[in-house]
Amino acid sequence: MQPYRRQVELLCTIAGISQTLAAVILAEVGADMGRFRTAGHLASWAGMCPGNYESAGKSKPGRTRHGDSWLKGALGMAASSASRSKNTYLNAQYRRLVPHRGKKRALVAVGHSILVAIWHMLAHDIPYQDLGPDHFTARINAERRAHRLLAELSKLGYEVTTQPRHETA
Repeated sequence: MQPYRRQVELLCTIAGISQTLAAVILAEVGADMGRFRTAGHLASWAGMCPGNYESAGKSKPGRTRHGDSWLKGALGMAASSASRSKNTYLNAQYRRLVPHRGKKRALVAVGHSILVAIWHMLAHDIPYQDLGPDHFTARINAERRAHRLLAELSKLGYEVTTQPRHETA
């Protein structure tokens, strides 16, 4: 693994990926991302893309594709570790998906996100940049969120008046 030391160091910046997992990922995918035009092509080749099953115009739950079983196993282990890490984007993504999709599907989604990050890191030779645990809540407009929360309280039978807080320096 000596010639790939830089790539292993890059991959180890992702939460949930150890040096052993980085070695497995590099052994299966390789260090040259020129073979895959986009991150989606890599995810499709690896079998970590969402299934696409449609019948009679209705989208139905699909299975992931058959792909590289060793890579899928390594990404599953990385996703499991990343979902238990604290204050990371991957943990926030896992916690956001579990109530609606279930634990296993959430792990596949986190593994997909890790694989997309790996493609970008190896293609552009940049370290992993975590988006943070508040990525999903910070992108919502504060006014819209306040209005929604007030509407929920009024549905519960509360009458609420609000006043913006004035910050003093």
